[in-house]
Amino acid sequence: MDQPVHDDENCGQGFFEQYLEISQLAGSLAHEIKNPLSVIRMNMDLLTEDLSDAESPREHRLLNKVQVVQSQCQRLQTLLDDFLKLVHVRKMDLKAGSLNEQVERVLDFITPKATEAGIGVNRYLDPDLPSILMDAARLYAALLNLVLNAVEATGAGSTIEARTRLTPAGVALDLIDNGCGMEQPMAIHMFEPFYTTKEHGSGLGLPIARRIIEAHGGRIAVQTEVGRGTQFTLEFPMPARLTGRGDPE
Repeated sequence: MDQPVHDDENCGQGFFEQYLEISQLAGSLAHEIKNPLSVIRMNMDLLTEDLSDAESPREHRLLNKVQVVQSQCQRLQTLLDDFLKLVHVRKMDLKAGSLNEQVERVLDFITPKATEAGIGVNRYLDPDLPSILMDAARLYAALLNLVLNAVEATGAGSTIEARTRLTPAGVALDLIDNGCGMEQPMAIHMFEPFYTTKEHGSGLGLPIARRIIEAHGGRIAVQTEVGRGTQFTLEFPMPARLTGRGDPE
């Protein structure tokens, strides 16, 4: 006789299906909003062209109002783009790859900006770090978001450190800055969608980064203290077995 399915299993499956349905509806709604928003932006651009030679005080006031609408349209566009990234983080195209390589790519990209701001960038990457399964493009995007946050949280004379290391279950990356740090209430909410302290932030960068890391089977933790800085720790599992070609069997 077949064993009965427990109510909690039914509940869990129902919740997952409901989540997928809501996620799909939210993604469709965001796409539908983008279409009229594009029309509004196009017409605002045309109005700006018409008012580019504004001379009278009235025309200048109209131009200022149009520019306000343009800036808000751009903010909505950014919000929708980030939201769609969050919704679409589902199945990863996972292949064996080097975490060190992705960290190096991110740091190479960000170092000129950090140097210009007087921020030092230090790398302590374990050369013997084993491969992990990754979607290289999405993992790069998540790491870039975290490092950009670190740059924005520090100032001249500060440093950002990236350390990779082996753990009992896989590999880890520590991203450490000695910037301003965060109050605990902020740290508690930082991975919640739409929570942001930035004037023009969408509040989706860190939630997207967390979902990408979790989609790799990993996890992210944060330690922070006001006046001392912040440390993000990312942990990823190692494939059970890799062939000589670096591909999982």
